[in-house]
This record gives sequence, C-alpha cells and structure tokens, in this order.
Amino acid sequence: MSDRRHRVPEDGWSGGGCPAGAFGRRSFLQGTVAAGLVGTAGRSLPGAGTASGGSASTGAIPFHGYHQAGIATPPQPIGTFISFDVTTSDRRELTDLFRTLTARARFLTAGGTPPKAPRGSAPPDNDILGPKVVPDNLTITLALGATLFDDRYGLGARKPAQLITMQPFRHDDLDPALSQGDVLIQMCADHRDTTVHALLDILAHTNGAMRTRWRVNAQRNPPRPVGTPRDWFGFKDGIANPDTTDTAQMDRLVWAQPHTAEPAWAAGGTYQALRIVHFNIEAWQRLPLARQERIFGRRKDSGAPMYALDENASDLLDPIYTNDPQGLITPLDSHIRLANPQTPQTASTSTILRRSYDYDRSPDEHGGLDLGHAFCCFQRELNTYITMQNRLEGEALVPFISPRGGGYFFALPGVRDNRDYYARGLLT
Repeated sequence: MSDRRHRVPEDGWSGGGCPAGAFGRRSFLQGTVAAGLVGTAGRSLPGAGTASGGSASTGAIPFHGYHQAGIATPPQPIGTFISFDVTTSDRRELTDLFRTLTARARFLTAGGTPPKAPRGSAPPDNDILGPKVVPDNLTITLALGATLFDDRYGLGARKPAQLITMQPFRHDDLDPALSQGDVLIQMCADHRDTTVHALLDILAHTNGAMRTRWRVNAQRNPPRPVGTPRDWFGFKDGIANPDTTDTAQMDRLVWAQPHTAEPAWAAGGTYQALRIVHFNIEAWQRLPLARQERIFGRRKDSGAPMYALDENASDLLDPIYTNDPQGLITPLDSHIRLANPQTPQTASTSTILRRSYDYDRSPDEHGGLDLGHAFCCFQRELNTYITMQNRLEGEALVPFISPRGGGYFFALPGVRDNRDYYARGLLT
C-alpha cells in the first residue's frame, strides 16, 4: 500500500535523497526529515567492484529486498554497532525518524554526488569520502530493542513475540552504559572511513530524534593463511554457520515467517543478539598450546576438529562426538562441544548465523588492553541463542572472557521499494 502522507523536506534534500540546496542545520523536528526516497539504479552484485590497494570500492550491495542486507551478506572487513535511545515525542515523529533513516541508508549504500551548497552555506556532505560518495559495499542494518515497545508510542501489542531485554548470564559483568537501546544500527563496509561517513550523515539528519547510547567499532581479520578469519585468541571464529544461499535452511533457522506467533509485520526479519565480550589476552597467552586447543575444541593452526592431526587439515571438517562420549578427544566442556553437543536434545538450539567482529577499545579505564569480540548472531528464535549461551556458562573458556555489554534486538524486515521505509508495517 502506498503512503501519501510524506512531507516535502525542508532541508533542501530532493526526492532522490540528495540535497537540492543547502544542508539544513536544523534539529530533526524542525525539518531534517528527508521524505524523498532514492532508488537503486546502478547497483551491482555484492562484492562486485571491490578495489585493491586501500582505495574505496565502488561495489554496491542492493538496499531493497524482502530481507535487510547485512545479515546473510558475506561479512565486510569493517563493522560498527551503534545503539540509540529514541527521543521523539510521539508516533508521528517516530515514523518521520524511520523515514529519514531509510532515505539516508538508501543514498549512502548506493552512493552518489552530493549537490553543491549555495555560496556562504555549509556543505551538504562532510567530504570524508571525497566529492563523490562511493558505496564501498556498505550495508546499514536496523534492529529494534524491547524498550521501544514501552508505552511511549503505543507499540506494545505489536512487539515481536520473543523480544526481551537481555539479562546477565551467570558470568556476565554487564555495563548499563554499553548495553540495550531502542534502536541498533549495524554498519559494515570495506573501509573504516565509509562507516564513519555514514554515521556522521545519519547523526546530522536525525538530530533531536535519537541519542547515541553506545558504540563499538570493530573489524574482521583477514584469513590467515586461508579459510575462516581468526579472533584475538588466534583461533578461527564462525566456522559453523548455516548456508546463507540455501533459502529453505535460512527460512527454517534465521528468518521470521508469516502465520506464526510473530506479528504479521515481522515476517522477513530476524532476532539479533549482540554481545560485547572482553578477552583476557594476557592470561590466555600464558596457556600451553595444547590447553588452548582443548578449551576451544579445535586445532589452533588449522581450525580443524581435535581428531585432525594434519596441520593442513581443512577447517570445514565436521567435529565428531559419537565415538568420544567421555570427551577424551574433544573435552565435554570445550567451547564448540557445548555450543553444539550434537545430541537429539540440543539439535533445535544449536544453529545460529554468526556474523561477528573483533574490537580494540584499548586502553581500558585501568590502562590495560581491552581487546575482545563483538559477538553478533541472527536466529529465527531468540531462545535458540539463549539456550546455547546457558550451555556455555559451563565452558572452560569462562575464566578468559568477560561479557560486558550488548543486547537483544529484532532486525527489521527489508525495505521493499522506493515507497517503503523501515518499520512501515509496524507503524501503520
């Protein structure tokens, strides 16, 4: 259904998502709503056009679709997670906020040339990416926290069925300043300047409508030497994942489906769990290699299961526990065995779509290293992750990690076309 209520933007941005005149340095409520929606002409396939040698890539990942990009999309090297508290006063202003976020995400992910500012006016773009905004395989993924469904906007009856505020597990040390939020924006791209540019653009256009709660900048290390990237512990992370090209598997494991307990608007979305996990690197590095491998349940050099002794063994080999009931080869309290014990009782709570990044927030308040994991995963049932994490409370890795923040969110369904916008089904 088309929506004819959008207003002509007052900040000079045209219906194509680019400013037709000077950039309006007003608050959000004074007219920074860019109701115009840009198209996706000229977009290429994911990963196409990636440049080498450190220059920004021209590849663009399609913005429109039944699902949001940035979930099944192969992870880009750079990631940023930003949590916001929404400050709009009513549902109409909340709708304006999501229209604005849609317009900005559409333009930023497609790229283009910002208009020239009139003489004496501030430029409409910060020019971090130069005179032309290159897409750089940027994805912007929006998710909602449980707190957005309080009594401010009358959305309580439409809350996703399993969405709750993340409660600390037994070994967590959650910092409220690094946890929760009304809206989570995940930005991923090929280069850091692209995510910084996008963040500044979005903040400029939503001034007065939402306030930054916390932010984590992170990266995905390149495969060394091949295969899955390694985390700061030196182990390959995220080896076991569903096949994102298998539609039936993704529908079963990741995407919310119509005609279920979920509200109708939620179909095509998914639950997102984000955990900011500090690594005790100094203590970890004092462990013998054999102990490290038994804690993880994989070989460190190859990433292969414990039974694979060849240093060139593939990290795609499946762990096998049926012939190891006592955990003599792969310990019962190892990370990968508790995550997926491969038993009939745990089969339904053992598969999530991991899309994690590594962060460096050093130094911490005591002047030490703050290296860790922005653990990010998507799943059709939030309880899948919660049940898995409860199993991991008994893992041998516990003394070497400290979960300090994050939250549970519901990643919205995709924006279908030029007339659609984020959360339209929820708000109308």
